[in-house]
Amino acid sequence: MKKGALGMGKKRGIGKYMAVLAILAVAGLAGVYFWHAEGQRPVLSGLPEQSKISPDTLIHLQITDAGSGLRMVRVIAEQKNRKRVLVEESFSQPMTTWEKELTLAQNGLSDDGLRLHVEARDRSWTNWLQGNTLTAQASYQLDSRPPRISMESFEHNVRQGGAGLAAFRVSEPVSRAGIQIEDFFFPAYAQSGDLYLCFFSFPFPLQPREGELQVTATDKAGNVGRAGFHHYINSGRFDQSHLRVSEGFLRTVIVNFEDDFPDQDSLLDVFLKVNREMRAHNRSRLREIGRETSSTPLWSGRFLRQPNASREARFGTHRKYVYQGEVIDEQTHLGIDLASIARAEVPAANSGQVVFADWMGIYGQVVIIDHGLGLQSLYAHLSQISVRPGDTVSKGQIIGRTGATGLAGGDHLHFGMLVSGVPVNPVEWWDETWIGNNISSKLSLIKE
Repeated sequence: MKKGALGMGKKRGIGKYMAVLAILAVAGLAGVYFWHAEGQRPVLSGLPEQSKISPDTLIHLQITDAGSGLRMVRVIAEQKNRKRVLVEESFSQPMTTWEKELTLAQNGLSDDGLRLHVEARDRSWTNWLQGNTLTAQASYQLDSRPPRISMESFEHNVRQGGAGLAAFRVSEPVSRAGIQIEDFFFPAYAQSGDLYLCFFSFPFPLQPREGELQVTATDKAGNVGRAGFHHYINSGRFDQSHLRVSEGFLRTVIVNFEDDFPDQDSLLDVFLKVNREMRAHNRSRLREIGRETSSTPLWSGRFLRQPNASREARFGTHRKYVYQGEVIDEQTHLGIDLASIARAEVPAANSGQVVFADWMGIYGQVVIIDHGLGLQSLYAHLSQISVRPGDTVSKGQIIGRTGATGLAGGDHLHFGMLVSGVPVNPVEWWDETWIGNNISSKLSLIKE
């Protein structure tokens, strides 16, 4: 073979080798590019869903990018062609999740239309190394003025542990209205026009000088209006009693709760769990059921008392539980115990709708009737239930029979009245004069 031909062959071989290297290099670069050029845009959550917001509305934004990570985030508020940069951040290192809580307060914005713009860009090599871009916007009405409250009822004389009814008007549509005292909130219910009615209580655990009853209303933007109103709280006098916890009581009553507290070492320990933890849980459940109510009254006149029954325990009685001569627990009885013959018929105290008819811890078999506006009656320790949830009942209709279910030492009816799930003194509701002076006159505002 000639020397020139051999040289040409070597050159062709080197050329092919270089071509292969070039192809591999291009493929590698393309692979690297496509590896880093993922096409998933960042994902945003947390923009308010309501159409109205206030300067104090807490906006909790979250932006995630699980691919290449975030490069920058910008949030802008635009109003009347004027822009306010609320947030602008760049990240030197990839960030998969960004979160920020912000408000529109102190940004020079006025009560008017408003648009929020959110932009985020990731570190992807796509779009000529510019990355994937998220752009989102939402329009709102900015409202900084709280609703105005004007009272329609002016006399509110309430006993400690008793109930009252307030009527008021609100200057604009609201998402929530009612009466607040300490940690207790009693919802109000809209009637015709801008009128609201609210059953409330001065809850038994509070002392007359503790806290102030106050009407509150929260508008669609989240602004809260508040108003005081005239009220007088009468101190109550309540009984005290000592209840002996006997071995027989533990063996015949508390033994039925063993499955609820299987880790306890003795029936006495089970009793303490029932009397404290289960009681608290049941009363919390009553608060939940209290929200299942009609926005209009379903009852009329005074409430019926179980006939031919003697009163065995009063509302507000402070009970000390004694075991082997020592006080082991203290609780407050927040109903009235009525006893007559065993398995006596139990009439509905007034007309309404059954919202609960089942077992409930310390109350045993219980029926709860809703009378509207958060007012409900409770019938506990029943041996038999004759109604179901959803049933409409009339005053005096038999809804069950007395018994000794739950935490009961003998056959009787535990009768309770509830305002938004908070126990109130039932005696008031048996009194036609009290109802006329404190309730009926304010309910008449509905017709007006």
